[in-house]
Amino acid sequence: MVKRLGLFCAAALLVGCATPEPAAPSSTVRPAPSPEATRALVSAVTTGDLAATRAAIAAGADLEVRITRARTALVAATKTGHTQIALALLDAGADPNTKDDIQDSAYLYAGAEGMTEILASTLRHGADVRSLNRYRGTALIPACEHGHVENVKLLIAAGVDVDHVNGSGWTCLLEAVILGNGDDAHVETVRLVLDAGARPGLADRDGVTARQHAVNRGQTAVVAEIDRRR
Repeated sequence: MVKRLGLFCAAALLVGCATPEPAAPSSTVRPAPSPEATRALVSAVTTGDLAATRAAIAAGADLEVRITRARTALVAATKTGHTQIALALLDAGADPNTKDDIQDSAYLYAGAEGMTEILASTLRHGADVRSLNRYRGTALIPACEHGHVENVKLLIAAGVDVDHVNGSGWTCLLEAVILGNGDDAHVETVRLVLDAGARPGLADRDGVTARQHAVNRGQTAVVAEIDRRR
């Protein structure tokens, strides 16, 4: 009995010795943003200077600095049409979801305004496809309104809800008809969202469907596109 107890204690000691100690906390600390580089970034984005933007990023600028109207450097570059600067900021790690004072993020604004290259980059860099604009709509709804076909394709492929209803009571299909003009781009937009599963029977707050709106507006090609699925 004593012998067995001695063996058990020895085994326990060996197991205890074999147990690895918790790893020490990492001593790697991300350096604080450089105030000088951040000021340089603000100036570069404001003036549209791509080379200076890249230099400021490399020097450790704060990528989330707010420039004006609560716009980050990325949102400011996107809204002023400096595509290459926006892409450089996204590649450096700028947040595509940060919103300004009117609830525009780089992702939402690029989606709405047909800025396909920026939109594609925001999606690659973690854009939240469930985020909503100030009208409580997805990026897909204004993209459909404007007939931005390539953006519509990207957003559908990214999984944006095609039947989301915004603050006006409209889906992307309703918005494409009500605020569109029935041209080729809008007909293609309607086709794309219907192919993606948008329900044409969803009516607005007055009970009017997309088909009825299209009939009322003389958008015969849109009506035909909807009727192909009846």
